[in-house]
Amino acid sequence: MSESRLTELYRIPTSGARAVEPFQIDGRSFLAIPQLALDLPGTPAHMNGGDSNTDLLILRADASGYQEHQRLAVPGGEDAEFFRIGERAFLAAASIRSGSGPYNFATEQLIFAWDGDGFVPFQSVPGFAGKQWKHIPIGERHFLGLAQGVSLPGTEADNLPSRLYEWDGERFAPFQDISSQWAYNWHPFSLGDQHFLAHADNVAPSMLFRWDGDSFVEYQELADRHCRAFGDFTEDGEHYLLVARLQSESELLRWDGERFVPHQKLDNPGARELAVIHGERGLYVLRVNFIRGTPDAPTSTLTSQLYHWESGALHVVEEFPTTGGTDVAVFADRAGDTLIGISNSLSPDIRFAADTRIYRFTG
Repeated sequence: MSESRLTELYRIPTSGARAVEPFQIDGRSFLAIPQLALDLPGTPAHMNGGDSNTDLLILRADASGYQEHQRLAVPGGEDAEFFRIGERAFLAAASIRSGSGPYNFATEQLIFAWDGDGFVPFQSVPGFAGKQWKHIPIGERHFLGLAQGVSLPGTEADNLPSRLYEWDGERFAPFQDISSQWAYNWHPFSLGDQHFLAHADNVAPSMLFRWDGDSFVEYQELADRHCRAFGDFTEDGEHYLLVARLQSESELLRWDGERFVPHQKLDNPGARELAVIHGERGLYVLRVNFIRGTPDAPTSTLTSQLYHWESGALHVVEEFPTTGGTDVAVFADRAGDTLIGISNSLSPDIRFAADTRIYRFTG
């Protein structure tokens, strides 16, 4: 692990950053960074505290780094998903909550459209503790999935399942509910002519769904609980599915022709997000760790991992520092180099002011 493959290029001041979404429009490169909360002076530090009346940052790349292009009022920001339908460009923003205590989980989930200069409001849908939007194209159809919900005392009557919407040519209309309690993430992928959709939940089983031509139907349980994210790749003629779990060991599963079976355990809890990189020296996986411990007594200063695929397994080849790491994005700069964006949501003393970091990847 002596040769570093990650070289830090930029630090972007953010507050409770929960995601990094790179995209390009009209030959320009942008990052969208949703922010969960701002620090409230004079209040005790708590990872679920703060002021949720935040902005989603839209940053534009230039020769010196990233400059602010626009701010969108997105309270309690958890995720941003950029996608296109034909010539139109959209940005869907997930909000977990609003307010500064007590908090309101019943928060509108906002979808914006690009008007040539910036993003403008397009549509909002009701939500409850929104965590992630995901664009899911299948053939000529366009679905938009909202992972949502939180299972806490007092929320039982208001909690909502995850929900899939479909583009009807003018707007996103409700299509299908996915049973959930505390959902975090989606991951669509294909195996041959089969379309699959993995759904992550913290307290309920995380399920794999298969598209049957009319709807997404349950296919296989992937994790019993603690799930946060997925990734997939093909190597040595086999297809693999990564399952990131926060409070238990993450796992690599292998497709046996009919279902995914255990292949490799990834040591230690704490995983929040994953990204796969196909590099000059083979396949790599980036794992970003969030916290260890409990929300009331968390440890946010952790090391996250870079794995390399070798001899049929993933091996740690480098570690890098994160503080409440929440997301990892892989994208290219104007010169074609591979860049890595890492969002950090907490400082070592459990405050929200923590930099989002941009690295150059060589490997």
